[in-house]
Amino acid sequence: MAESNNKKNEEHWLMLIHQLPPKPDYFRVKIWRRLQRLGAVAIKNSVYVLPKNDQTQEDFQWVLREIVEGRGEASLCEARFVDGLSDDQVEALFQEARSKDYGEIVEEARRIAAVPLPEGQIEDGRRTQIEIELAKLKRRLAEVVAVDFFGAQGREAADGLISGMEARMHEKRTGKQVDKSLTTSRADLQGKTWVTRKGIYVDRMASAWFVRRFIDPGARFKFVPAKGYKSLPGELRFDMFEAEFTHEGDRCTLEILIERTGLNDAAVGRLAEIVHDIDLKDSKFGRQETPGIEQLIAGIAMAHKDDEIRLARGSAVFDDLYEFFKRKRN
Repeated sequence: MAESNNKKNEEHWLMLIHQLPPKPDYFRVKIWRRLQRLGAVAIKNSVYVLPKNDQTQEDFQWVLREIVEGRGEASLCEARFVDGLSDDQVEALFQEARSKDYGEIVEEARRIAAVPLPEGQIEDGRRTQIEIELAKLKRRLAEVVAVDFFGAQGREAADGLISGMEARMHEKRTGKQVDKSLTTSRADLQGKTWVTRKGIYVDRMASAWFVRRFIDPGARFKFVPAKGYKSLPGELRFDMFEAEFTHEGDRCTLEILIERTGLNDAAVGRLAEIVHDIDLKDSKFGRQETPGIEQLIAGIAMAHKDDEIRLARGSAVFDDLYEFFKRKRN
């Protein structure tokens, strides 16, 4: 317990406080853009924060030097929030900023995906332009992921849409379609530890519920940081980057689990439609129950930081929702 309290008292934020000269205007814009690229968030005017590590300290030091060379003033501090803002509130600022970035990438990916793929040699110029746009979007996603310090919502959706577009381009170019009919035996998925990133929300809650309800009642779950985790033997990852089960194209992780395990259950399908619309925010299915369930899931996340508690509360919701759809005729 003492060790845990000591860790809580450690300074784990870096704070850059600056005062920029009023002119030239381009210099102020330049510094603002630099801070945005680093993923820093403003907690007050001219006060920016990053989580403390060697890379972020070096990044802030470069910005500080640039400000001073531009005849401004800047200080770099190690910080711990004692009163006012809490660590959770600061983390929420990072989550909000990166979720917004992912949302913009998702919208652009959908715009590109809506463009009909060109046919034949005469359309090679158009195909090249689509590939260029997709490559730029993929680079933008990589930039956002690099400064997503706390695993914001939306990364899997963005990655799935971009990967889906790449697959479509490959199929068009080669004339070979990916066989999406392959299923995985549920027996082969039993006795595993299922790994996903911390801060579970609707798709991860529903996917974990699905695993315990339809694949392995004794399944174990591990919640890990969004970055840097290396899976161990006997583990299966879901709803995270490069996971065995995650977003594909415009389908959420729960939809992929249902498809890959070959479960044919209308009630689960209806539940998955709700999860899809909440997770991808595209109103594809537009079920009348979705807004209420979205508010309920948001309430669970707000009230409980612990992932085991979130999973227990979310599973109870999905159990009851599943029973509702089993007994409802349409």
